[in-house]
Amino acid sequence: MMAAPIVVSFVMRSAFTLVDTVYAATLGDAAVAAVGLSIPLEFLMIACWVGLSTGLTSQLSQAMGARQGARIEQVLAVTRRLVWGLVPVFTAIGLGCFFFADRLGLAPEVARLFAVYGSVLIGGSAFTSFWSILPDSIVKAHHDTRTTMWAGIWSNVINVVLNTIFTFVFHWGVFGIALSTVVGRLGGLVYALRKAAAHENARKARHIDTDPTLDPAPLQSLMSLAVPAALTYGLMAVEASIVNRLLATLPDSTSAIAAYGIYYRVVQFAVMPIIATSVAVLPFVARRFGAGDVAGVRRGLREAILAGIGYCLFLVLPVMLLSGGWIAHRLAEAETTVHLTRLALWLAPLAALSLVPFQLCRPAFEGLQRGRPGLVMAMFRYVVLMVPFALLGKAVAERAGAPALLGLIVGLIAASALASAVFLVWMRRALRTLRPAAAAAAAAITPSSAADPAPAP
Repeated sequence: MMAAPIVVSFVMRSAFTLVDTVYAATLGDAAVAAVGLSIPLEFLMIACWVGLSTGLTSQLSQAMGARQGARIEQVLAVTRRLVWGLVPVFTAIGLGCFFFADRLGLAPEVARLFAVYGSVLIGGSAFTSFWSILPDSIVKAHHDTRTTMWAGIWSNVINVVLNTIFTFVFHWGVFGIALSTVVGRLGGLVYALRKAAAHENARKARHIDTDPTLDPAPLQSLMSLAVPAALTYGLMAVEASIVNRLLATLPDSTSAIAAYGIYYRVVQFAVMPIIATSVAVLPFVARRFGAGDVAGVRRGLREAILAGIGYCLFLVLPVMLLSGGWIAHRLAEAETTVHLTRLALWLAPLAALSLVPFQLCRPAFEGLQRGRPGLVMAMFRYVVLMVPFALLGKAVAERAGAPALLGLIVGLIAASALASAVFLVWMRRALRTLRPAAAAAAAAITPSSAADPAPAP
């Protein structure tokens, strides 16, 4: 019940980014490549967003459950200061895209378009993306995931409308595509702010905050979960950056980068229901862990993983096999790019399948108040395995006469599958030893802190 609206929301948010690739395809492969080159920077932004959101949502949920109104205001104030720190950082990164794009060893046209697209998207989103952390965390702490869904829908609708106007009426090219994304996020932010304010006003009107306790170290409490979560997503940005650098060395680098960009966007779109489910896993596991219900944790996580596997096998796989060629022809221009994209998309179901345990075990550990396992496994996946497996796959493909891009993708999928297997074994062992700790935690809960917050209006 909690995951369903988030699934819709995340699918819409993924479509949000896929829309840019669709419209860029009308401008040629160079524009598609420029959009693809922004993936590492977008992941860096997502890393900071998800990290801070994870910490804030956890802290707000705990404070609401304990009826600590003063602590809610305290953690919101700390988060606002952190957001004010992030805005100038990513504004500077956006400016860096503009001034240093020609030093990345790209084809001149690709470099020129990336300078425009990257600077507008990253610099502009710094003002519209990070501020959404606060209302988004507030509504989720109130168990209102429908607002998250509708904020994503509004953002995507605005993005599509403005993309159409800016691209086909004003002919602003990649500048208009990036600008429509920035403005679209502003629309979702305004909607979420209104809903968050309504929830908070209703909570305060009920006068249920009876515990005046403050957190003696609010920043430390917030960052204890935020930093591991942010570093995990930050390492994903490293992967995308390294892949783009490897592809830039190939003879037909523009086609390879464009094909990988399309493949990556499609895979991210395909795994959004899995990622959305992972968002619901954190509060699900945390509540049952607090109640000492280890069997419920194990059962819920097992069902989530099986649902993810079924989704990949029975939906993603047939869709990619049947429509991969059509997608390639619609989003790519040159015949080489179309060919590489079609082959890469046939691997997308395997990529999605390899991510299922990894994506769901990380928030499960966070629900157990353990952020370290997620960071350790991210380091294992993106630092230890990524480069050797990618280079090995690339070398094997070239020796076999196959496209280097396909070998590189297969290597990355193998690294992801191995990391997921190790993570799943770790999770199973943790659950087997969890029962005594869970029982002790449940016994320590006071009636006040155990009380559920009043239903959201």
